[in-house]
Amino acid sequence: MTKRAILVLADGSVYEGNSFGAETDAFGEVVFSTSMTGYQEMLTDPSFAGQILIPTFPLIGNYGVNPADWESDRLQVKGFVVREECTDPSNYQSEAKIDSYLKQGGIPGIWGLDTRAITRKLRSHGVMMGMITSDKTPGQALEILRMSPIYGTTDLVKEVSTKATYDWDLEDIPETAPRVALLDCGCKFHIMRILRHHGCRVTAFPCTATAKEMLAVNPDGILLSPGPGDPELLDYATETVTGLVDSGKPIMGICLGNQLIAKAFGGHNFKLKFGHRGGNHPVKDLATGRVHITAQNHGYAVNPESIEGSGLEVTHINLNDGTVEGMKHKSLPIFTIQYHSEASPGPLDNTYLFEQFMTMMGRTDAR
Repeated sequence: MTKRAILVLADGSVYEGNSFGAETDAFGEVVFSTSMTGYQEMLTDPSFAGQILIPTFPLIGNYGVNPADWESDRLQVKGFVVREECTDPSNYQSEAKIDSYLKQGGIPGIWGLDTRAITRKLRSHGVMMGMITSDKTPGQALEILRMSPIYGTTDLVKEVSTKATYDWDLEDIPETAPRVALLDCGCKFHIMRILRHHGCRVTAFPCTATAKEMLAVNPDGILLSPGPGDPELLDYATETVTGLVDSGKPIMGICLGNQLIAKAFGGHNFKLKFGHRGGNHPVKDLATGRVHITAQNHGYAVNPESIEGSGLEVTHINLNDGTVEGMKHKSLPIFTIQYHSEASPGPLDNTYLFEQFMTMMGRTDAR
């Protein structure tokens, strides 16, 4: 017999559905993603740490789960909310169902809700905290929410970053290959897969690493990874980035990396009403006028006025709301994007940016 569960939002609204996944309570910031596929990549994306995820696509689990689509070493979301759970997946790669996948990761889910109605609420009122529970009343859940810390007050980067420096899959990569030092603030595996595909030796460092520690490997270039939470909390990472900038090494920043570069040059970031999450966001390259369809997952954006006179200039904007989607420095070898050039999930239209990074390092593709 299906166990009933509820999703309670901080504004007091209650949505009833059916429990699946782990039978436990979870609270977090409730967000939605418009990607039509890629639920496994989303569930394991460290940028979703601290959040309850709602895909807008109604059927989830139809192609199962497999070991190839992990984007980190564990499930990262706090909870999962779907319109319909598919209990009979069909795909030659599938090795498990979404229900057992969530159970294994200790993540609760709820299905059978009107996810379109919840998405409309979040678009109208903004993202808010919420709780999934199968054994508490709405009143009890709301009281827990009111006593719990809100999303933007917690440093989630330290929770998802690697705890120790490591090299990413160096098999058949020669010592002479271009070396990339990666600041792991919540890096997805596919970023490192693509760098390896281009023949790079990648060394990932914890988010608390110093610039001196990262520069000690004598990298050809530096990559600042995506990650969760409010960048304004990350003064320690900003200090590291400032030291990396001073080195003159080529730097590529992705998502949170974009925001950290802004902070390193004296800029600030602000919270978006409901964020950008999905695989269909239009971004305009201001230099060429070309529009790219991009994968995105962020709830904060750079304040463009705060970087005026800093040496940074905006290179890309979001055509939905005009927010900053990319920057470059006028004289230093630094460029950043707010969207995800590695996709996973989403379109692969923007992987050319890794080739741009290779060129900036003065290295051709080493494959």
